[in-house]
Amino acid sequence: MSEYRFHIENSYTPETLPMDRLAEYMAAYARLLGETANVHFQGVKTGSAILVAAVDEPAQPKVQDRVRSLQRGSAPKDALKAFDELDEMLRKDNATGELSGNDGAVILPFPGRTRPEPLVFGPIRQEGSLEGQVIRVGGKDDTIPVHLRDGAVIHSGLNATADIARKIAQHLLGPTLRVYGSGTWYREADGSWVLKSFKITDFEVLGDEPLEDVVASLRKIKGSTWNEVPDPVRALLEDRHGGGDAN
Repeated sequence: MSEYRFHIENSYTPETLPMDRLAEYMAAYARLLGETANVHFQGVKTGSAILVAAVDEPAQPKVQDRVRSLQRGSAPKDALKAFDELDEMLRKDNATGELSGNDGAVILPFPGRTRPEPLVFGPIRQEGSLEGQVIRVGGKDDTIPVHLRDGAVIHSGLNATADIARKIAQHLLGPTLRVYGSGTWYREADGSWVLKSFKITDFEVLGDEPLEDVVASLRKIKGSTWNEVPDPVRALLEDRHGGGDAN
């Protein structure tokens, strides 16, 4: 049975490492090594805090290949994501780290606190729109918080005047709404945009009918140019989702 050791190099010891933080490290550590059914946590050893994982013999070649692919930077996406998660935890804990094998040689260094701070651009204010199902309306401030669900994304930084909020509340857990207003965005180092706040000034209810039916109806309108659009469904989707992006 081979072992891997994840060293957390800061003031943590096995006695001072909080249990909830240990659980977060262990979860990301397990995702890093993969083969979770054959990788077992052996405990926390002294020397700062060292998380020891033992790998059953049948899974050793796969884990070894996975670790080597991390060294080369060609690992599967889930392994690279786990590496980034561990490194970010180390940075937040003002620590560095390293992964070593049975012989004690360092296999993977984790820069942690020595990694340059990620660049964040903003705030950028822009008029736009967002879409989603209303899942919450309420609050005691002058502006009322509104929460929308768009698939797996929850927009929680929205607010509206009491008058608009009352009208939006009528559609709670109902059809999809498109809300218009002014948003404040930040651009993260990875290029993704994060919405911090959005002031709703107006909204409309979007129909739930299939887009194919919408296109068929539009094509029947006299003088319509939708017959000339090569991919009308895609055009409608781009129009429906294109209003909320910051550029």
